[in-house]
Amino acid sequence: MKKAFAVTLGILTAIGGFVDIGDLVANALVGARFGMSLAWVVVVGVIGICLFAEMSGRIAAVSGRPVFDLVRERLGPRAGVVNLAASFFVSLLTLAAEIGGASLALELATGVNYLLWVPGVAFVAWLVMWRVKFENMERVFGLLGLVLVVFAVALWALGPDWGELAGQLTSPPQAEGAPTYWYYAVALLGAAMTPYEVFFFSSGGVEEKWTREDLTVARANVFVGFPLGGLLSLAIAACAATVFLPVQAEVETLGQMMLPVGLSLGRIGLALVILGVFAATFGATLETALSCGYSISQYFGWQWGKLVRPVEAARFHTVLLVTVVLAAALILTTVDPIMVTEYSLVFSAAALPLTYLPVLMIANDPDYMGDHVNGRFTNALGTFYMVLLTVVAVAAIPLMLATKAGQ
Repeated sequence: MKKAFAVTLGILTAIGGFVDIGDLVANALVGARFGMSLAWVVVVGVIGICLFAEMSGRIAAVSGRPVFDLVRERLGPRAGVVNLAASFFVSLLTLAAEIGGASLALELATGVNYLLWVPGVAFVAWLVMWRVKFENMERVFGLLGLVLVVFAVALWALGPDWGELAGQLTSPPQAEGAPTYWYYAVALLGAAMTPYEVFFFSSGGVEEKWTREDLTVARANVFVGFPLGGLLSLAIAACAATVFLPVQAEVETLGQMMLPVGLSLGRIGLALVILGVFAATFGATLETALSCGYSISQYFGWQWGKLVRPVEAARFHTVLLVTVVLAAALILTTVDPIMVTEYSLVFSAAALPLTYLPVLMIANDPDYMGDHVNGRFTNALGTFYMVLLTVVAVAAIPLMLATKAGQ
């Protein structure tokens, strides 16, 4: 019963924790402009994050060490530092976007300008990371994020033309050019396969002291929780496609992204979606900041983790504090949090090969994995994704420049 409870709770947490500011913005924006014609990217992204998250969780459970703890040892200091720099930059930019998203949700709830909420969100996030136990932190915000299921309820209440939505799967709007279409495809893939998710998942397994006996729990979290979270992302896109696409309206703010829920479910639905957005973005704030602390501390061999007393992991907690301050400072420059989110997704896509190559390599190393190395199917799929992610990384920045130049 205890293991069944752990599996169930882990799945629910994975669903609630899958959607962050990137998924919210990307799916709503794409749904409004392209309908459901980019839904296939979400499927590709979910399969990819499941593939690499399973590897990283298996690495943590079998070796007792997180992925980044092995990167420098396996790749060497020079290759490792390139991986570290790329993942840290993307995670820091993502952290700024998450803090901005949580602050925007509070603005919608209270009417107080989001910039006034930024310092408070940053401080509370740091306080939670410092004082709250890892397991409680992860589960509380993951479960609260489940409130975003209200998007699925709203979609049903909107009563869309299901045949029209299905037809959009293979018929992108003709007004959008190919560079724009592929640019947003790259952004969606970056939203689904954000690098911090894998590093956090692996380090979290060590925090929770996973062993080989916990592989079932880890795999259930990945193979059930993440796909259901992907369905939630598709519901967000479908809501936007139903409300905004017919009138050719774009989604440019977080409030507009929530509008379909308010239209279909009224004030109660709107209150629930604001709560869900805050929980999802604040939870992602914690995960992203911790991922920054994990990666740097593990690379340099410092003591790390929430199970360790702060005085014994002073450098780890210092990294957490500094990254939160830097991310909050970026948002306080008054840069648009939605724009920060969009750029973070593109840079995330550009850094994906550097993020996932070490995972694939370590999962195939019998020195670390023993008889739990990847099988043939996993390796074939992993190799396919590495080729795909390399193509995406090469195309990401040029597509962004071409799209922005055409606007």
